[in-house]
Amino acid sequence: MSYLCGMIIKSAEFQCSNTRTDKLPAPELPEYAFIGRSNVGKSSLINMIVQRKGLAKTSQTPGKTQLINHFLINENWQLVDLPGYGYARTSKSNRGEWSKFISYYLRNRENLQCVFVLIDSRLDPQKIDIEFCTWLGENGLPFQLIFTKADKQSSVKTDQSIAKFRKALLEIFEEVPQHYITSSETQEGRDELLNFINDLNKKFTR
Repeated sequence: MSYLCGMIIKSAEFQCSNTRTDKLPAPELPEYAFIGRSNVGKSSLINMIVQRKGLAKTSQTPGKTQLINHFLINENWQLVDLPGYGYARTSKSNRGEWSKFISYYLRNRENLQCVFVLIDSRLDPQKIDIEFCTWLGENGLPFQLIFTKADKQSSVKTDQSIAKFRKALLEIFEEVPQHYITSSETQEGRDELLNFINDLNKKFTR
């Protein structure tokens, strides 16, 4: 059992994998989607958040996993692992299918509370990340930024990367969403993320 300020993780279990949006679980619980470029460290972050090593699986071939994976947390909210985007080996037709599949889910999932966009904190702003954030904004979807792999470099470099990314977004948005600095190794950012989710869960109404 994992204790923290706002939430105790009592249970975390795999629910289902889907390639069809009509087969998703009933939209009765608050839902939080995690998405990012391939190799951004999404599976490691999810496992760190729920303290279950191996719950979210890392694909051996990045870009090949085109599934929406649902996990039931504490039997009262759902964590959704969305397919990674932007991997070069994925065919153009596959990328087109991914785009339709994921965009339909994001625009139509009525219980979706927030999209967490994962950004590699070691990199300069990537065009594909900026474009995806722009698409979320254009569709009125609430999102937050999660900067991953902060333990791989100094805090100064991480802050510089975040400043560059926020500056790039400010050329498009009037204000930039909240962000979190995380590390799957040191568990940095875990409490802040779970407290945010806990606050939204309290406000959720069916």
